Amino acid sequence: MSNLTGVTLDNDNSMPLVAPIIRVRGLTKVYRVGDVDVHALRGVDLDITPGEFVALIGASGSGKSTLFHILGGLTPPTAGSVVINGRSVTGMTNQERTELRKTTVGFVFQKYNLLPTLSAEDNIKIVEYIGGRATEFSPEFQDILKLLGIRDRLKHKPRALSGGQQQRVAIARAIIKKPAILLADEPTGNLDSENTAAVLELLKDLNQRTGQTILMITHDPEAAAYAARSVHMRDGRIV
Repeated sequence: MSNLTGVTLDNDNSMPLVAPIIRVRGLTKVYRVGDVDVHALRGVDLDITPGEFVALIGASGSGKSTLFHILGGLTPPTAGSVVINGRSVTGMTNQERTELRKTTVGFVFQKYNLLPTLSAEDNIKIVEYIGGRATEFSPEFQDILKLLGIRDRLKHKPRALSGGQQQRVAIARAIIKKPAILLADEPTGNLDSENTAAVLELLKDLNQRTGQTILMITHDPEAAAYAARSVHMRDGRIV
């Protein structure tokens, strides 16, 4: 392999190979529980290229959520390396990890985490309010809201929204800053089958329309089928 202006070339056919937007090598995470060491991750290697929609699938306790939190800069690893969009996460300060979450990585969780006293619109804009910026949605983002099916529900508070609508608001909040990567942790875990299918179709559509990289954590093979690629975890390892 050779490298020219940041592009890796394959020496066999001189075709450019896109550098991974997520690159994980030898990742381990050990938690101390009383007198016992719990090995949540045991030497994980993983590459995800820009624009991929990848499902990380595994049973409870397989290590997928631990990997999710490390990739998002929410918790440090015990050993190994994580590079996100060309930057080493493992060497970041707390402030730098916070900035990573503001600019590069968006999160969607199983629990919608919406503030009950705010409207859907204000829940989406909350990050801008905290930063002292209150802006109108761009025409491009208005199209995203239409795609999500919530453009006419923005003035409603969470209690007036269905579970599926609340999750769509959470997705809108996660992508309003145009993060390069969307991390979704069991995003349909609290939804019925109809809303589950709708939200998964929306994630698939967002990936195809915007080219946004999506890593979705799930234990459900049917949910994983919406992704372009599945990565399986068991006992802290990719299998």
